[in-house]
Amino acid sequence: MGANNEPYSFIKDNDSELYNVLMREVSREEETLELIASENFVSYPVLEMAGSLMTNKYAEGYPGARYYGGCEFVDQAEDLARDRAKKLFNCDYANVQPHSGSQANMATLMTFLSVGDTIMGLDLAHGGHLTHGSSVSFSGQLYNSVSYQVEEGTGRVNFDDVYDLAKKYQPKIIICGGSAYPRHIEFDKFREIASKVGAFLMADIAHPSGLVAAGLHPSPMPYCDVVTTTTHKTLRGPRGGMIMMGKDFENEWGITAPKSGRTKLVSELLNSAVMPGVQGGPLMHIIAAKALAFGEALDPSFKVYAQNIVDNAKTMSNELLSKDYRLISGGTDTHVILIDLTNKNVTGKSAEKALEKAGITVNKNMIPFDKRSPFITSGIRIGTPAITTRGMSSDEMALIVQLIDDIINDIDNEDKINKTRSTVSSLCKSFPIYSELHK
Repeated sequence: MGANNEPYSFIKDNDSELYNVLMREVSREEETLELIASENFVSYPVLEMAGSLMTNKYAEGYPGARYYGGCEFVDQAEDLARDRAKKLFNCDYANVQPHSGSQANMATLMTFLSVGDTIMGLDLAHGGHLTHGSSVSFSGQLYNSVSYQVEEGTGRVNFDDVYDLAKKYQPKIIICGGSAYPRHIEFDKFREIASKVGAFLMADIAHPSGLVAAGLHPSPMPYCDVVTTTTHKTLRGPRGGMIMMGKDFENEWGITAPKSGRTKLVSELLNSAVMPGVQGGPLMHIIAAKALAFGEALDPSFKVYAQNIVDNAKTMSNELLSKDYRLISGGTDTHVILIDLTNKNVTGKSAEKALEKAGITVNKNMIPFDKRSPFITSGIRIGTPAITTRGMSSDEMALIVQLIDDIINDIDNEDKINKTRSTVSSLCKSFPIYSELHK
């Protein structure tokens, strides 16, 4: 709050041009339905902490071993974030400094691999992520990348195929997880394969991390050597990344062997890979906001919230199926729904644009075995974290699916788009995001 308790008044008084941009974004978020699966709305306390004066402090290094003075209190904030993360995910090690999930993945791969080593991850077009071996990412440029895929008929991972690939290419690390995979990640089955071929196993739980924390998705900790995540999707924290290990272990295999020649714990190698390996000063205001969000996730109410996310996704999934939409894998176990629009004769790009004009934000998305380019796509991806945060439930899910269906079936009808936009606006007014901004 600024002067006279008016939100953003200091920005308004000092930069009216930027203030107007900010307020347009406030209106967009308040007045539209956010269905992008990787987005959410943080709580007002997290928003406040992310904008706090901790942004002023440079704190290269780690608590107790910084390169700058004056870090006593930011050390306390980072220790809180680490301790809460370890409690939340039942793990021995947590590094909360990565600025993003991609940087968490980069630091992890730098720890376990040398340039040119073989990695194996889910194909980007089949629900994987850029950092799991895509040719346009550092992961595909620095390492020899092999991709496994989902089955065309089921939309699920076939573990016999994964094992055959792993035997053939002998990856040094196998990555499980993705950005558009609607089902639970089967960590135990990946562990069996990794053990058989002598590979490390890395889990990227950026999407379901909040569901993992709430006990609604299997935990990777008993099965995976290292786990990465973002903090801003189902976990509902500020934008950022994190690296965890269920159990720390010694560098018995010569992972990025330290110059000193002595055996180090892998946690030490991961810490070094994050800083100074891929980044310098940590964002202390964001780390403090992570600590706050982890505290919120440790509250029993978070489990109810996470269950609502899943329930809403299942309701939307069933409603879409009843309207003859083809869902990859036939439905969802999580917050993600991936829709194949081929039978609707609509591209993902055109659907995204028309729905955005109607006040419904989704993203175009490749589907497995897509015949269209990544810039056009045959599908859209939707998710329920943000609308669940607003307090919406089953009745609203049915209405939202009906609104989506109205647009998809008459995608060039401007009158229908405008009518839908009005309905969306009315719906959103009943479920405000930040009441604190309207006092």
